[in-house]
Amino acid sequence: MKPTPRFVIFAHNATYDKLHQVATLGLTAAAMGKEVIVVLLFWTIKKLAQGQIDVIDFPPEYSGSAEEVTRLLKEKNVPKISEMFQEAKQVGQFRLIACSAGLEYMGVDQDAVAKNVDDVMGLPTILTLTAGAETTLFI
Repeated sequence: MKPTPRFVIFAHNATYDKLHQVATLGLTAAAMGKEVIVVLLFWTIKKLAQGQIDVIDFPPEYSGSAEEVTRLLKEKNVPKISEMFQEAKQVGQFRLIACSAGLEYMGVDQDAVAKNVDDVMGLPTILTLTAGAETTLFI
C-alpha cells in the first residue's frame, strides 16, 4: 500500500495573513487526504500562548489596506484560524506541533501552549518526523 503523502508547514510568521495561509493550506491538504503536520515556531508559538491566534493583524507595510481587508473578512464570515485548525482535524490527518526550543526562545511556558497543540517536540524529532514529505513549506 502506498504511504499517505505528508504535507508539512513550518509556521514562523504570526501575522493574520501568514496564519490564514497556514490554516487554509493545511485544511485543504487534510481534506485532500494528506497527512498534515504544522510545526509552530517562534512568533506563532508566542501568539498561540497569548491567546491571540485569531487576532486579525497585518504587517506594517499593509497598514493602508488593513481596515478594509478586516471588514471584508468579517463581512464574508471567513472562519477564524483556530476554527480552520479544528476543521482540518475533523476532515483528515492534521497535527499541530510546537518546537520546544521555540518555547524557550520566546519565553513561553509549555503549559501555555500544550492544550492547543498535539505535541511539543525538539527539532531533531521534528526533522525526523517531517523527512521525506511530499510538500514542505516555510511560512
